[in-house]
Amino acid sequence: MIYIALLRGINVGGKNKIDMKSLKQTFERAGMNDVVTYINTGNIIFSNSGLSKNELSHILEEAIHTDFELQIKVIVRSIEDVRGIIQAIPDTWKNNKDMKSDVMFLWDEIDHESVLEQLVIEPAIDTVKYVPGAILWSIDKKYAAKSGMSNIIGTKLYKQVTIRNVNTARKIYEIMQGQTS
Repeated sequence: MIYIALLRGINVGGKNKIDMKSLKQTFERAGMNDVVTYINTGNIIFSNSGLSKNELSHILEEAIHTDFELQIKVIVRSIEDVRGIIQAIPDTWKNNKDMKSDVMFLWDEIDHESVLEQLVIEPAIDTVKYVPGAILWSIDKKYAAKSGMSNIIGTKLYKQVTIRNVNTARKIYEIMQGQTS
């Protein structure tokens, strides 16, 4: 089975620095196969059979703690999970000079549609929707400062998500698809 491990809060603002080559070796020592990292923000594609996503998360969190002495939350999603998220993102959504579009991957504990009730959404400018495993958000960049979604930073909910822009999310899925060949 092909998986993505999404690490929260590494290599951001000079904190929780982890070298991707070293992280790849950590995953391999932890028993993961076909390990590929994508950009420096903690996206690791790998294969494994016989373990649940929860078991994989626990093993990887422990391995990261052992090798780097960091308490990093790891979300593990299967290729099927990611496919469902990617298919729910409208083709018109981009992350470019005009548009900001993000995928907020949810911890399992909060992965339900009612999570939207915890958000401040400005319907006139924010487009927000829940799909299993994630919240999808898009906004015209000229309105980004007025978005209610910017209020998520610093909240309890913010600590239970890891965010990737849609370009990164699509690339992760493309790499995962390449692993199945």
